[in-house]
Amino acid sequence: MKSKTYMVIGSTGQLGTDMCDELRLAGFDVHGVDYPDIDIGNERSVASVVDALKPATIINCAAFTAVDDCETQRERAFLLNAEGAGYLAAAAGGCEARIVHISTDYVFDGCKDGFYLETDQTNPQTVYGRSKLEGERLVAAACENHQIFRIAWLYGIHGKNFVYAIRAAADKKAAAGEPLRVVADQFGTPTSTREVCRQVLRAQAISATGVFHATCEGDCSWFDFAGTIVTAAGIPVEVLPCTTEEFPRPAPRPRNSRLENRRLKEERIDCMVDWRSAFDEFLHDEKRNKEQ
Repeated sequence: MKSKTYMVIGSTGQLGTDMCDELRLAGFDVHGVDYPDIDIGNERSVASVVDALKPATIINCAAFTAVDDCETQRERAFLLNAEGAGYLAAAAGGCEARIVHISTDYVFDGCKDGFYLETDQTNPQTVYGRSKLEGERLVAAACENHQIFRIAWLYGIHGKNFVYAIRAAADKKAAAGEPLRVVADQFGTPTSTREVCRQVLRAQAISATGVFHATCEGDCSWFDFAGTIVTAAGIPVEVLPCTTEEFPRPAPRPRNSRLENRRLKEERIDCMVDWRSAFDEFLHDEKRNKEQ
């Protein structure tokens, strides 16, 4: 009899940790695995781990997401974000499992006015974006039963993210009596790990495959989001806008990272809430965890 197990790859990461928790809360049998128990850059390691469990669904939350580091570590970026994703998809196909793969807004160049649809032309401008797009292609080619979820501006309780970075920077600026400057000409939608996990779980009820966008509703700039973070944290610091040119990075950031969940809505399974509501829940979860 075929296993009903979900295998979560990258289970100790920011997204993978919450993915395991949400699946368990929903009553599913979950097997989380991460490096060194699996090396997604090694085809034999992937095949061995997957064949031993023979899961019904593999959810790949593992990736090399240090965007700037990818620029100087191109081989590693493509090994983990592209080839590794392909190995997992091939292993899924070999045991007749579904592969769920997490991708990114960086597959677009950020030049579009308005929200990106799943059908819009991709044009990545960074090594990270190119490696993730190649991962999408390899996953689709290796396993017919695939779902690819593009997400953006991700944050959660576990791991490093914009929320924690802004709080730390704001504390330092407040102590020095200086303002905090944040980029105001890049736009997207802050999206919590919990919302992504719930959306991925809901999508397992349908047979539809292919690419889906999965971000919270609404949009804002990094400056807007930083202001919300600082206000919620009660940090006495002035937040001022700056331009992308004033805050250069090794890897260019998309000016527009707004994604429209068109396919989720067409399939009538979209459950992503407004980004402000998701952030409020994040704050509540943080408080609850600290009290435990």
